[in-house]
Amino acid sequence: MPITAYKPTSSARRGMTSEDTSELTTSKPTRSLTQSFKKSHGRNNQGRITTRHKGGASRRKYRSISFALPKNYHGIIEHIEYDPNRTSHIARLKGDDGRYRYILAAHGMTVGQQIHSGDDVAIDTGNRLTLSQIPVGSVIHAIELKPGKGAQVVRSAGASAQLVARDENSAQVRLPSGEVRLFSLECSASLGVIGNEQHQNVSIGKAGRNRRKGIRPTVRGVVMNAVDHPHGGGDGGRHRMAKAPRTPWGQKTLGLKTRRNKSTNKYIVRSRHASRRS
Repeated sequence: MPITAYKPTSSARRGMTSEDTSELTTSKPTRSLTQSFKKSHGRNNQGRITTRHKGGASRRKYRSISFALPKNYHGIIEHIEYDPNRTSHIARLKGDDGRYRYILAAHGMTVGQQIHSGDDVAIDTGNRLTLSQIPVGSVIHAIELKPGKGAQVVRSAGASAQLVARDENSAQVRLPSGEVRLFSLECSASLGVIGNEQHQNVSIGKAGRNRRKGIRPTVRGVVMNAVDHPHGGGDGGRHRMAKAPRTPWGQKTLGLKTRRNKSTNKYIVRSRHASRRS
C-alpha cells in the first residue's frame, strides 16, 4: 500500500504523509461487532497519573476481532476496513452460519475471497491451520501461544513469522524480532503477511496528530530541574547526562534487561539479542 503525501500548504503539512486508503472498501464498521469502551487517559480511580504521556485521544469504538476461528469454518470476505485501535487493517467475514466476524487483513486479501479454518484446508493466504498442518518454511501470522486461546503473537501491520522446523512434540517459529521460539503443534496460525505494511513509513508531521492518537508531549529529562528527574539540574545550559540513563524514579533503563518470566525460558531456542549480534 503506497504512502500519500500532502501539498506543503503550511509548515505542518510539509513532510506530512498518511496511509493510502484506496484498498479499503467501506468507511463504516459493522454495528454488531463494535462496542464502546472508556479510556482511562493514564489515570487511576483517584484521578492520579499512573502512566505518563497519555490523554486527549479522539473518541472511537472497539472492533471485536476473532483471533481464533472455529474449526471447519468457511467464510467469505465482504469488506476490508480501517481499525483505529490497531496498526493493521481488518477484514469482515460472513460465515456459512450467517454470522459476521472480523479478522486481521493479510496482504493480498480481496473482497470475495474465501477463508477456511481447519485441518484439511488449502495452503492459501488468510486460511487458518494448526502448526502441525502448515508446511515448514511457510510465512505465518496471528499465532496462538496456548491452543484455543486465540492469536497473541505477530499481530501488527506488516509483521510475519516463519515456521522453520517441526518435530513430534513442537514447532520452531522465527518471530519478527529474530527470536526462535517453540510452539505447541496444536496452536493455530494464519497464512501470509499482515497487510498495511507501509504503516511504519508514515510521517506524523505535527503534534496534533499524536494528540488525537492519545499521546501527550514528552519532555527530555536533561532539560528538567534536578527535583523532577535524575538527569536534570546543572549550570551552563545544555549538558550531558551526569549518570547512566535512568527513569524519572531512578531506575536504570535503555538497555537494562527487564525480563522476569523465567518459566518460559525453556521455549526460547534462540534469543532475539543473539540474532542481532550474529
